[in-house]
Amino acid sequence: MKPNQRWYRRHQLFNQTLSPVLYDWLFDSSSLTARMINLCDNDFSVRLISQNRQIMDAEEASAMSLANVHSALIRQVLLCRGDCPLVYARTVIPVTTIQGAQRRYANMGSRPLGAMLFADRTMKREAVQVAKLPASHQANSYSTIDAPIWGRRSVFRVASKPILVSEYFLPELFKAL
Repeated sequence: MKPNQRWYRRHQLFNQTLSPVLYDWLFDSSSLTARMINLCDNDFSVRLISQNRQIMDAEEASAMSLANVHSALIRQVLLCRGDCPLVYARTVIPVTTIQGAQRRYANMGSRPLGAMLFADRTMKREAVQVAKLPASHQANSYSTIDAPIWGRRSVFRVASKPILVSEYFLPELFKAL
């Protein structure tokens, strides 16, 4: 179970202090995969942490406006430059999404999800939400720098079926810029 975290929409951040660089990464509407590949040159990789079916977190189901779907494929990865993790990502794909043509989203392995999503002509992205993580969040375990970690999440709809993608920017990312 993930610790509770408060998700904000862009207009709700009036009392949060965000650097312009962080703000740009949080609200960039382009593919994070493409941006990471550009940043890392030829040294970009996706490190698969886990990918398995689980009971979906109620808050994540609510974010996707799902009421009667409980099982999902949960994929956790690190986006890395060389051996250094820069982004921790968690993807929640309801079992109802990975049927038919969308079955390909269940077999990504270490391929980047962003490349698949942004190449999918049926993809529509909903509004980005952002959160500052509590110290107990799993993303913190992948950082060697003791600093706040901010993340973002979006619901992507492929052929009108939801996929929730959460991306957490580790402090090492901003040292790499």
